[in-house]
Amino acid sequence: MAGMNNSNEGGEDPKLDRHWRKRFLDALAETSNVSAAARVAEVTPSRAYKVRRTEPAFRTQWNEALLEGYEHLEMETLHRLRMGVDSGKEDRKFDIANALRLLSLHSQTVAHERAQRSQQDEDEVLAALNAKIDAMRAREGALKEAGEKGDHDAG
Repeated sequence: MAGMNNSNEGGEDPKLDRHWRKRFLDALAETSNVSAAARVAEVTPSRAYKVRRTEPAFRTQWNEALLEGYEHLEMETLHRLRMGVDSGKEDRKFDIANALRLLSLHSQTVAHERAQRSQQDEDEVLAALNAKIDAMRAREGALKEAGEKGDHDAG
């Protein structure tokens, strides 16, 4: 594959497209398959795993992509359970039993990931509220100080 870095040592291959991460994450969300996503991004799976280990932001995006992929599988499985397997598409095999097994196996991971995402959102909201309260207190203190200074200047 063009532009692939087969080395696990040193920095990225200078020929490696710096935008591979987005293509990789998009494909991972679509396929839930690291090898397929790496092929789309034109990197080795080992390169993707290395970046996941060393870059916390990429690890978070990876987990979000897998969560999205899980949600796609969930929706496709529900659709096929309701509408039946689409026998008109020979190139697209869908095994409902295995889809349900995978959904079941990963349900705890997904629940944990959703809880973490919810907790992060909650923490961000609390941090923003605390910052606003601190700013309000600072303004109130500045107004009090200005008022007290004005009282001393008048007397």
